[in-house]
Amino acid sequence: MTDAVMYARYNQDANRQVFDLLSGLSREEREKDRGGYFKSLSGTLLHNAGTTVYFLGLYRPALAGNAEASKALSALPELPAEGPMDDAQWQKLGEAVAAIDAAYVAMAKALGESDLRLPVKLDWYGGDPEAVPLGFMLGQLVVHNTHHRGQISQTLDELKIEHDFSGIQFLPD
Repeated sequence: MTDAVMYARYNQDANRQVFDLLSGLSREEREKDRGGYFKSLSGTLLHNAGTTVYFLGLYRPALAGNAEASKALSALPELPAEGPMDDAQWQKLGEAVAAIDAAYVAMAKALGESDLRLPVKLDWYGGDPEAVPLGFMLGQLVVHNTHHRGQISQTLDELKIEHDFSGIQFLPD
């Protein structure tokens, strides 16, 4: 198993655990403004899902020559709108997160060593650099999502809800 697959599976597993834990809360607890940038627990999970879609979209042009990776990224679901979610929107978010994470894992499985060196064009850093290797960007996605799951973890700690989605589980192919 490559590192890209390992981290994609970690992301998938951690997001599933987070969604399951948050599903055990009342709608009011999920939607409560916690004082963070994304306000609520659902808002933070929605941000993670949206950023994953954004990152996968950045990877798509670089992977145009990899038919299997391109196919995995071809049909990412639509996410609920930002703001407080009713139960139907919450379920839609859960389904979308699962589909996005499945696409991320499928893309990672399709990557060869040479794909990790492909340039991914960026729209930040003020154009310097204008592109970075895909392998670097895969790391950026892992760090970003882990950061926001950490915010969710802190809130779960405050709510005295036992959880542990901090470790990478070894999942052989």
